[in-house]
Amino acid sequence: MNEIFNSITWKDVVDIFVVSFLIYRILLLIQGSRALQMAAGLSVVVLLYFVSDALQLLTLNWILNTFMSSILILIIIVFQDDIRKALAQIGKHPFTKFQTEYSYGIEEVVKAVTQLAEKKIGALIVFEREISLKDFLEGAVMLDSKISEELLVSIFNPKSPLHDGAVVISKGKIVAAGVVLPLSTNPDIAKDLGTRHRAAIGITEITDAVAIVVSEEKGYISLAVSGKITRDVTPATLRKMLSQLLGFESKAPWWTRITYEIQKGT
Repeated sequence: MNEIFNSITWKDVVDIFVVSFLIYRILLLIQGSRALQMAAGLSVVVLLYFVSDALQLLTLNWILNTFMSSILILIIIVFQDDIRKALAQIGKHPFTKFQTEYSYGIEEVVKAVTQLAEKKIGALIVFEREISLKDFLEGAVMLDSKISEELLVSIFNPKSPLHDGAVVISKGKIVAAGVVLPLSTNPDIAKDLGTRHRAAIGITEITDAVAIVVSEEKGYISLAVSGKITRDVTPATLRKMLSQLLGFESKAPWWTRITYEIQKGT
């Protein structure tokens, strides 16, 4: 055992670290999506191949060997959307997500939920982060619109056909409205929390999304993340928490933050 540890060089450590990091990023990318199920299916096929080879199951091994010879092409075809997304993220400048438009979107959301809370109009807004929410958008109304206070308020107007669903925001845009989210089944959730709050907690339990809820009964603003919910937050606190959770406040370059402060002043 000592010989093994003594033979490890700094290059081996770097190699292990890089591979581990890549596997971690891939798992983050496909978590919560259908790609994870397809990856599990491919893993079963590969496992069967090695088992058939070990047990000399000739016919099965021949079939799987033929399949394995083209597995690289199959992976590219099956995971083309996820590969495209991963390559785009690799080539993206680390600060591009913190542009002024991004902070402007946070401000518009804060103003919208503040107005909705004052009028006691229920609302549920979800910010997508690293894990894609595209699998939850089936049946929703796709918008791909700029974030604005007016649009958010109109969506959650009680007379709007979309007011009961959630709004999903991704990459600085409102991508969908009327989204149906999974409800949390956590038995420890407070009994007075309604469907919107349970949906907010539910989506943050299975993804890294950030969810904002406005209570139509009390007019409270709540924020859910990682399966936990903070209730009755002020607009100022909400603005600060969103900036921290979405990375703008701590990682934005100084010139972006200055531009943001100038915009807030106007």
